[in-house]
Amino acid sequence: MDSTTTQHSNMRLEHDVIGTMEIPQNVYWGIHTQRAINNFTVSGIADGTHTALVRAYATVKRACAIANYQLGELDKNKAHYIEQACLEIENGALADQFPVDVLQGGAGTSLNMNMNEVIANRALELAGRPRGDYDFIHPNDDVNKSQSTNDTYPAACKLAILQGLEPLRQSTQKLREAFHSQADEHADDVKIGRTQLQDAVPMTYGQEIHAWASFLAGDLEAMRLLTRRLCVLNLGGTAIGTGICADLRFRTTVTSVLADITDLPITAASDPVAAVTDTSSYIEASAVLKNLAVHLKKAADDLRLLNSGPRCGFGDLTVPPRQAGSSIMPGKINPVIPECVDQCCFTIFGMDVTVNWACAEGQLQLNAFDPLIIHEILTAMTLEINAMDMFRTKCVDGLVINAKQGLRDAQMSPSISAALNEWIGYEQAMAIAKEAVATGRSVHDVAKERTDINPTELESLLDIAAMSRKLGQTCRDVDADGNIVTPENL
Repeated sequence: MDSTTTQHSNMRLEHDVIGTMEIPQNVYWGIHTQRAINNFTVSGIADGTHTALVRAYATVKRACAIANYQLGELDKNKAHYIEQACLEIENGALADQFPVDVLQGGAGTSLNMNMNEVIANRALELAGRPRGDYDFIHPNDDVNKSQSTNDTYPAACKLAILQGLEPLRQSTQKLREAFHSQADEHADDVKIGRTQLQDAVPMTYGQEIHAWASFLAGDLEAMRLLTRRLCVLNLGGTAIGTGICADLRFRTTVTSVLADITDLPITAASDPVAAVTDTSSYIEASAVLKNLAVHLKKAADDLRLLNSGPRCGFGDLTVPPRQAGSSIMPGKINPVIPECVDQCCFTIFGMDVTVNWACAEGQLQLNAFDPLIIHEILTAMTLEINAMDMFRTKCVDGLVINAKQGLRDAQMSPSISAALNEWIGYEQAMAIAKEAVATGRSVHDVAKERTDINPTELESLLDIAAMSRKLGQTCRDVDADGNIVTPENL
C-alpha cells in the first residue's frame, strides 16, 4: 500500500497535493472525488453526473486501457482488471459512485478523477486487493495513463451525445410517421390555408399536416450529418494538444480501438492543439436540438390555433381532451399537451443560448466549461425525446379533423377570388371578393352574376379541391424518382 492511502476501521486516509482526508471505506471514489463533492454544491441534482456521460467515459477509459496494453505501457493483469471495471460501469454498475455535481469547475477534472478512482478501486477488488491499494493499480498512473481530462472528457461528452442521438432519432421518426398517418388519412379533405392568421387560399388538411412531417425529415438529416462531426476526437492530445505524457503511438492506437469497440467512424482530429479548444461540434449538436424544437413548437402552435374555440375560434380540428381546463368554467378544455410541448421548446431555446455562451468562453489552450455544455445538451436531448413521445401519443395520434367545417370555410372564403385574377384581373376579382364579404355570399355566386365567364369554366376555376392540388403535391415525401421516402430510408 503506497503513501497516498492508509486504512483503518471504516475509513481510509488518502492524500493529495492539498493534504489528507478520510474517505469512507464503503465507497469506490477517493480523495479527489470527495473534495469535489464538498466543493460543488450548486445544481441540486441528486443523481450527480449524467448516467449517459458516466457510461461513455467508462468506454473511453476502456479503450485507453486496451491501447496502453497493446503498446506495452500497461501490463496484462492491470489492463484486464481495468477493462473489467470499465465494462461493469458501461453496463450500469456503480452508478451511485459518481456523485459529483454536474456543474463543476476544472473543465471536467473532477469527473475524470472520479472515474479514475472508481475504476481503480473496482479493479483492485477484482484483483483481490483492498480499495485504496494504489501501489497495485493507481488511478493516475494506470487508469489515466497517456491521458488528460482535456482530451478524455470531451471524447466522453461527444460519445454520450452520439449514443443519445439514436433514441432521439427514433422518437423523431415515430412522430414524423404519426404526422404522415394523419396526412394520408386526410389527403383529400379541403380547408382554407392562412397567412398572417387571415384566410389565404385552399389547401388540404393532409398538406398542412404533411408540412410538419417534412420539418422532421430535415431534422433527421441534420442528425445524420452531426454523427460524423461528433466522431472526430482528440485522444492522445493530453493537456493542451501536444501529447505530453503519452506515447507517440497512443493517439492512433486508441482512436482505432475506440472505433472498434463502439462501431462508430471515429477519427483523430487533424490539429490536436486546435481540437482542445474547438467546441464547434457542441454548437452544432445544440443547434440540431434547437432547430428540432423550433419545428416542434411550430406544429404545437399550429394545433393550438386550429383547435381554438371550439365555437368562437378556428375550429378546424380538435385535439384529444386530456383534462379539465378551468377551475371555474366547467365545460372548458385546454390544449394542454401542445402547451407542454411549447414549454419544453422554450427551455431548449434557453439551453442553446447557454451552450453558445459556454462555447464562446474558452481561453487560450482550453475551454473550461465543458461540464455545463454537456449538461445542457444531454438534458435537452432527454427533454426533447420525452416531449415528442408525449406529443405523439397524447395528441397527434388522437387528432379529430373537422372536415365539414374546413370545407365550408374554404368555400365561403373571399380569398379564393385569387383564382379569377388571370381571367378578369386583380381589380375586378377584388370587387367580387368585397361584395362576397359584404353580402355574406360565396365568391362563386357573386362571380356568376358579375362576369361573363362560362359557367362550366367558372366551376373549374373555383374548384377548391383543384386549387389545393395546383402543384400536384403528395402527402408523402418523394425522391427524384417519385419513390416515397420513409424515415427508414432517409
